[in-house]
Amino acid sequence: MNQAPPHWYIIVNPAAAGGKVGRKWTSIAAKLKTAGISFEAVFTEKHRHATTLAIAAIENGHRYLIGVGGDGTNNELVNGIMQQEVVSSTEIMYCLLPIGTGNDWIKTHRIPRKLDTWIKMLQAGNSTCQDMGWVEYEGDEKRSKHYFANVAGMAYDAFVVHYVEKLKTNLSNKLIYLWVVLRCLWKYDLSEARLQFGENQVEDKFYTINVGIGRYSGGGMQFVPHAQPRDGKLALTYVGQLTKWQVIKNTYRFYNGSLGKHPLVHTTQVDALQVESLSKEVPTLLEVDGEYLGNTPVSFGIIPDALQFICPLP
Repeated sequence: MNQAPPHWYIIVNPAAAGGKVGRKWTSIAAKLKTAGISFEAVFTEKHRHATTLAIAAIENGHRYLIGVGGDGTNNELVNGIMQQEVVSSTEIMYCLLPIGTGNDWIKTHRIPRKLDTWIKMLQAGNSTCQDMGWVEYEGDEKRSKHYFANVAGMAYDAFVVHYVEKLKTNLSNKLIYLWVVLRCLWKYDLSEARLQFGENQVEDKFYTINVGIGRYSGGGMQFVPHAQPRDGKLALTYVGQLTKWQVIKNTYRFYNGSLGKHPLVHTTQVDALQVESLSKEVPTLLEVDGEYLGNTPVSFGIIPDALQFICPLP
């Protein structure tokens, strides 16, 4: 007996990609209906609203969720899946229709951006699982916990994200974003911190610290090129006291996966990680999947195979 096709609950971020999602949603919905996709849709109205909507949808019996937006929308949806307490996270089938600025999470899994190809993938129904990272940190004057499906960044990465958020402008052009990244280089002072993972303890002034499940962040950069989404490990990259000119000279390594070949760059895989600032006045900042969260002390962990999602056939 053939199983009935799933009914999808779609959470749409109309502000994603500088409002592109909102402008295109009517035509997207029409194509989904023409393809015979059963769905209902709801729009987000504010920051982190997608998390609240996902939790409510699951509590109301929905088990098939689609997010429409970029990496920020993706992060909010997967946090809803992980935070809800009704069923195991692996009982939820998730899919992302990627319409964002960076679209980094999809690069690891080869999820298509072209709508017609994406619809065929959705209809084929092939799925896989990946690990989920979690982080506890200081934010808004309280200790908080957040999940991530892709990459968390500390020190310089978080400084840049925090700076961009304060600009309150859309940086959809990759060249403009790269210019802002380099501009921040002259504003940033190295973060003095202590890393603890396993039996290892590292104290230094860090240019950047990255923890990854997926390989790509920042619009295609590879700060954790050794990340594997299903190995039960967090990919860790930490970079010591690079000068500003050394950073500029090695910018190409951010994109071609050779970052770990630089002598001041260290890459490894860990089960857990603790980061604390060695400066009482200046904490080490934290961002996750492109969203600024807070600062040290920070603890990272991993949940194997916690997210089930639609992906292309192998």
